[in-house]
Amino acid sequence: MRLSLLAVGRLKSGPERELVERYRQRIEGMGKAQGLAVFDLIELPESRARRDDDRRAEEAAALLDKAGGAVLIVFDERGKSPTSEAFAEKVRHWRDEGRSGIACIIGGPDGLDPKVRQRADLVVSFGALTLPHQIVRALVAEQLYRALTILAGHPYHRVGHDDS
Repeated sequence: MRLSLLAVGRLKSGPERELVERYRQRIEGMGKAQGLAVFDLIELPESRARRDDDRRAEEAAALLDKAGGAVLIVFDERGKSPTSEAFAEKVRHWRDEGRSGIACIIGGPDGLDPKVRQRADLVVSFGALTLPHQIVRALVAEQLYRALTILAGHPYHRVGHDDS
């Protein structure tokens, strides 16, 4: 199964790109043993259309084209906030179903066209806060890595304890 992160806009060099790259390498190192072969970062150009709706529609067409038939995980503030364990269970389920890939989608500055959310197999939110897209990329890469560590029984993920 192939993993990809599809994002509108280019991530400039700097600490955010380095962090995404670090998680990409970790995912590729651990992924093979988990039946997940590659982690691609695909950056699509922002639309130059004048109207917001037109920009979102053009970007949606490009994102969905690149995603193909992969499972679609869309990151959007209107989504649900699953636990890391629940997220890992979804990844395991799709892997075990024999799906060809998982495409994680991050929209551009104008957000996502509703068509992308409608096509999604899962819409995930990191909360109601507005976050910069470059940080969301790092969060997505980290959560994919965390999911793999959970599936592998690796000690990276520690479950919190209720001390009350």
